[in-house]
Amino acid sequence: MSRPSVIFFNRVYPSDRGATGRVLRDLARAMARDGWAVTVVTTASVAREDRDGDVRVIRLKSNTKSRNLFTYGAAWVRMMIAGLKLPRPDLIVTMTDPPMMVVAGGIMARARKTKHIHWCQDLYPDLLPSIGIRLPDFMMSGLSALSFNAMRRCEKIVVIGRCMARQLTKTGLDPKRIAVIPNWPDQELTRTMTDAMNEAAVEADASIPAKPFEELFKDDGAPKFRVLYAGTIGRAHPIHTIVDAAAILQHQCPDIEFVFVGDGPGLDRLAHERARRGLENIRLLPRQPNRRLRPLMESGDVHIISMKHDAAGLLVPSKLYSALAVGRPCVFVGPMNSEVAKVISDFHAGAVVAQGEPETLAQTILTLRMDGNAWHNAHDGSAQAGRIFVPSESINAWIKRARDVVGRPLTPPSAKPKVTVPTPVAQDNAVQQPPSVTIHAAE
Repeated sequence: MSRPSVIFFNRVYPSDRGATGRVLRDLARAMARDGWAVTVVTTASVAREDRDGDVRVIRLKSNTKSRNLFTYGAAWVRMMIAGLKLPRPDLIVTMTDPPMMVVAGGIMARARKTKHIHWCQDLYPDLLPSIGIRLPDFMMSGLSALSFNAMRRCEKIVVIGRCMARQLTKTGLDPKRIAVIPNWPDQELTRTMTDAMNEAAVEADASIPAKPFEELFKDDGAPKFRVLYAGTIGRAHPIHTIVDAAAILQHQCPDIEFVFVGDGPGLDRLAHERARRGLENIRLLPRQPNRRLRPLMESGDVHIISMKHDAAGLLVPSKLYSALAVGRPCVFVGPMNSEVAKVISDFHAGAVVAQGEPETLAQTILTLRMDGNAWHNAHDGSAQAGRIFVPSESINAWIKRARDVVGRPLTPPSAKPKVTVPTPVAQDNAVQQPPSVTIHAAE
């Protein structure tokens, strides 16, 4: 029997940056090891074809620096045309960058008479207003109808949070078609120290400043209690509540510092506010290469995550899983009815604060700074969650569902032992689950 084949579609794939590209690479490599013929259709500034180990990568020419409706639309069309020209696969997997790729996937699946899984990292078009893209009501309604009809025809829809599953079932999608498989932390965070040291030289990134990591944090004063925001400061990740809390704590507790590491559309606004308000307890650092990822994440005493309230059920910030991987308390500034808030609550891994409540946020951070028991309890909860939300669980769940969809189930069945966890790592059916569920190889 020939090996099964799959084509993934996503605008980003390493070496280009992006959380969706990172998890796609991990899954693509794992499926290749599982015996699949794997192709990834993505974009780059220069068109080319290369290989990532056993994964074939087709990079289509696109404007990778600009993100607007025109560049999204151009990438959408190019990727669909490329998919129609490739040999027929057993499975098509679309992601959500560019938006509405599920519609293109549906067209390709019908034309090629193949199976289609939609890997839903964000819910479009619903998320567009949250990232600053306003469309007339008739256009939003039309796009919503197109998206719903395309998802309704998918063999499986994989979402990354229970809040997203609930959102989709409200639209009338069959819960049995929906699988909840969380994203996972960068595998750099889950490797042993020996592995990291052996690969450090290989993974050096010349495009990132080579200044020694320790020097970036050099301070002539006393040691600081560090509140770390690591990752993209995107349009759906507001920082005004965090900045206001920093202003409160600058004089109330000057040994607390807020460190932002990364980039994104909100970085310039953050830098402007820092300068305008004279907030010396906010530090801005450049993105770090992978070999420095673990020491960076461990340098935070508390990790902070932000999300707009109206984005609940539409996205799940991947920053959460990085914080859990290093066992750090998490403070989430965002909606209670979201996956991030649910995980933090289930594992007692930190606290949830609403947007627009800087006094509450400042007091929450101050408590974690001054109360050792509070910090250690949150640390223990985060570490427990970090042992559950690991790459292998989600990746194995993904491969199982992909094989089921194409009619190539795993044989022999996995002998992985059952474990009971406080929250589902992966589950089918977007129905309310009890606080404790049993999973079997991510069932």
